[in-house]
Amino acid sequence: MIRYERRGSAALVTIDRPERHNAVDGETAAALLEAFERFCADDSAAVMVLTGAGGRAFCAGADLKAIETLDADAPAGPMGFTRLASPKPTIAAIDGHCLAGGLELALWCDLRVATPASTFGCVERRWGVPLIDGGTQRLPRVVGMGRALDLLLTGRTIGADEALAMGLLTRVAEDAPAGALALAEEIAAFPQDTVRSDRQAAIEGFGLPLQDGLALEARLGRERLRTAHDGATRFSERAR
Repeated sequence: MIRYERRGSAALVTIDRPERHNAVDGETAAALLEAFERFCADDSAAVMVLTGAGGRAFCAGADLKAIETLDADAPAGPMGFTRLASPKPTIAAIDGHCLAGGLELALWCDLRVATPASTFGCVERRWGVPLIDGGTQRLPRVVGMGRALDLLLTGRTIGADEALAMGLLTRVAEDAPAGALALAEEIAAFPQDTVRSDRQAAIEGFGLPLQDGLALEARLGRERLRTAHDGATRFSERAR
């Protein structure tokens, strides 16, 4: 159900239930959590890329035919790891339907790369299923409250062009996994302690009063002065 592969500097995690549009049941959620924990423990994996198999869906959300197997009170989140924070960058590679809990999984990721034919929406609205994998909190942070409420309240489905225009997507690519893996290598090429500390400052500082956010940034930045010194030395000594 879940494949974990190393691709260069990235850990590629694939939801492999194409016969169910990669919908998540209890067993799949447990396997997703296991893959996430494996990524966290893999010091050589700089970025996690999450995708779905089959080319028709990234993830259609919770498997409504097996919804009783999902635990709404799971500490890590019903869909596997949506209530946990990743210590390293994450990218969703989306090809096809990215709906309901699948959209919440994509929103959990830092960045999102999708094919032109991909679609997005909170379609669980039609069946009265609540968003409990972070969607009500992350969607407004990504696209703004007005656009988020449009999607949350209407349950409408949007295409990649509109998703890109509203900031839901980072990039559109004909081959989403390849595009996401290339983006992962771009990120992995930089000194990783600074990448991770700046990411932490942005995520944890969001919503804090400005002075508290600046203090967090200063504290984390101060811890990376050695990396900054080494980088400045390399810059000054490079061949001209």
